[in-house]
Parts: sequence; structure tokens; C-alpha cells
Amino acid sequence: MGYNPEMVSGVGSGSGGLFPPQTTTFAMFLGEYLHTFDQKNRISIPSKFRKDLGRVVVVTRGLDHCLNVYSRKRWEQEAEAYASDVNGNAAQRGLARLFLAGSFEAEVDSSGRVLIPENLKSFASIKEMAVVAGVADRVEIWEESAWKKYTAAIERDADAFAEKVGDKN
Repeated sequence: MGYNPEMVSGVGSGSGGLFPPQTTTFAMFLGEYLHTFDQKNRISIPSKFRKDLGRVVVVTRGLDHCLNVYSRKRWEQEAEAYASDVNGNAAQRGLARLFLAGSFEAEVDSSGRVLIPENLKSFASIKEMAVVAGVADRVEIWEESAWKKYTAAIERDADAFAEKVGDKN
């Protein structure tokens, strides 16, 4: 199978790769968009993400205090991996609980909006404006100033991070 920029399969190989090994293909979400929450806690999903996300999505807590949005199919794979950790060590149990208990299934309405529960908005400290960013197999929703601060720090330290990622020892 040749490279298709819309799909990624098995990119990376264990530790040190940018993406963990995948057993199936998944949509590749890219780009960042600024959107406003409406009065009913709905946010518009960029049109270029909607087809691959589908009509039903799963929203959950993410790392770095953002929200992760997965297609239903991709979430099933994520949930299966976390479910195997619910009886593991304290760190495994904690992350499994964070992601599984914090998940919420939502429908994308005819206008492309998704309802985000108040507890998830609060977790990500989102008030009104949010950045919707495509990050490989998921879409992330960030509070606007947190996204700016995070990306500024990553941009500043990108060279050092690249060396750490490339260092296999």
C-alpha cells in the first residue's frame, strides 16, 4: 500500500517513533481552527474533520488539559487498550479511569456542532473560545490561551525535543 496523506497505517515502530504502531488504518486529522462555543455548550467541528469523525464521536479528557475527540471506531480501539490497564499498576489504573470515566458520546448535529458537557469544558478551562486541532488520529479541543502558551513552549524547545525523540538510548 502506498502513502496516502489522508490515512496512516503502522507509522513508527515501537519506542522512539512519532506514532505508536497501529494495527489498523485511521483518519489523519491535521490543522488548527479557532471556534466559539455557543450558549448551549456546542462547538463547531471543522468541516474537513467531519467526514472521518462520523456522526457519533467520543469526547474525553486528554493530556495537557485539553479534550480529545475520537471517531466512534477509533475510540473503541483506544478504550480497549485502556480497559486492559484497569487492573494494572496505579499509573495504569489512573490513566484508564481518567480517559474511560471521563468519556462522553455525542452526536454531530446537522450544523456540524458537538455538545461538550460542562465537566469536560471545566477540565480544559474552556470558557468561550477554543482551538480545535487535528492531531493524527484524534481532534483536540484547547482553551485558546492554553493552546498559544503550549505551542509557544513547544516551538521554543522543538530542537531539543527532536534530539530526545531521535535518541534511541
